[in-house]
Amino acid sequence: MVDPITIQIRRKAGCQDIPLPRYMTAQAAGLDLCAACDGEMVIGPGQVKLVPCGFYMALPAGFEAQVRPRSGLALKHGIILPNAPGTIDADYRGEVCVILGNLGTAPFAVKRGMRIAQMVIAPVTRARIDEVAQLDPTPRGEGGFGHTGH
Repeated sequence: MVDPITIQIRRKAGCQDIPLPRYMTAQAAGLDLCAACDGEMVIGPGQVKLVPCGFYMALPAGFEAQVRPRSGLALKHGIILPNAPGTIDADYRGEVCVILGNLGTAPFAVKRGMRIAQMVIAPVTRARIDEVAQLDPTPRGEGGFGHTGH
């Protein structure tokens, strides 16, 4: 395992009751994020809502945070992140929020403090773009979706 990096976190005023992001097991890849909504936020079938998490953070340069769905919410209730994985850049300083969508058939109640998503910290590789007249050929060529037959 790689040595951990340090992420600075500042709680939003009035959110002292909301757990900060945390790993739930020793080998977990993602930190669980909790809802900091006022009371209960209901997401109806087919709806998408922005759920605040009650904190701000500063990632070290060269890292990003990927916000991903919780598998249990997706399987049991159809709760997804329509933009998964959502990316939080190292220079973002606004409140961390999660976009939740309801693919289920029943309204879903997000309660204050509920674990709603997970956040994976990952290194970022930046690319240099080199415009060329022609790309190197490959056996696959321009074969796209379903091209390999599987």
